[in-house]
Amino acid sequence: MVIDARAADRSGSRPRRDASRPGLARRTRAAAPPGAAGTDDPAPLPDPVTMRLDGKVALVTGAGSPDGIGYAAARRLADLGARVAIVSTTRRIHERAGELGVTGFVADLTDESEVGALADAVAEQLGDVEVLVNNAGLASRASPEVLRPVAQLSYDEWRGEIDRNLTTAFLCSRAFIGGMAERGWGRIVNLAATAGPVNALPTEAAYAAAKAGVVGLTRALAMEMIADGVTVNAVAPGTIHTAASTVAEIRQGLGTPVGRPGTPDEVAAAIAFLCSPAASYITGQMLVVDGGNSVREAQFR
Repeated sequence: MVIDARAADRSGSRPRRDASRPGLARRTRAAAPPGAAGTDDPAPLPDPVTMRLDGKVALVTGAGSPDGIGYAAARRLADLGARVAIVSTTRRIHERAGELGVTGFVADLTDESEVGALADAVAEQLGDVEVLVNNAGLASRASPEVLRPVAQLSYDEWRGEIDRNLTTAFLCSRAFIGGMAERGWGRIVNLAATAGPVNALPTEAAYAAAKAGVVGLTRALAMEMIADGVTVNAVAPGTIHTAASTVAEIRQGLGTPVGRPGTPDEVAAAIAFLCSPAASYITGQMLVVDGGNSVREAQFR
């Protein structure tokens, strides 16, 4: 099923969300440690950790490409039992939703009002989002990648890269964290990159700045949500072989310690773990998936 969030019916019984003023009902939790004074009962054993997400509603943004990380992440989450929604800016999401057997939505995630409409549409169709993967970013057919030195970079190009790679994560996170806090459980995984947080390349200043910002957003939001049972983490892929990869990027992947580029499914595996109940003690972290490339001090032949 594919729904255009921009045309979502707002006449239903659910109140329209104001994307600019999201509610955040914070919970107050008792902080008594196990075996604290005044308690004679032994601390209960924790439930066994699980990777399963049965019954959870998950939203993956930027899943329009069948060879992309978002598509692979949505497939992984569905395999773990989640009820998955995917969204992209174009109606090719129709095809992706049909292939995966999930629900698709069309929305411009750089637009505040469209993100609010998306939140309403997902809630009406599937229920409240408990797992959010902010994968939207990189280049797309509608918004090609900008490769230009800072001295030649226009303000509009700068803003476009920041909005596509950072603002989308901010708007989507803000739209759903209130509900996660009210229910006392949630997972947010943001897609960063090694470019920016770890290293940088010429002509990619705007992209690198945006992805470094994603890590800053991840850490700040993790600390804001930690008392509400919501974890927030980032995954930073290195060179990943997708349909959009250039010959130069593939060659760069061949030069990693592993000797090849990564695959979208390898990144998706890291995303799925951080979305799972098994990752309950991990928050505010960035997991690099780059075949060891950022660890190597020098390349020897």
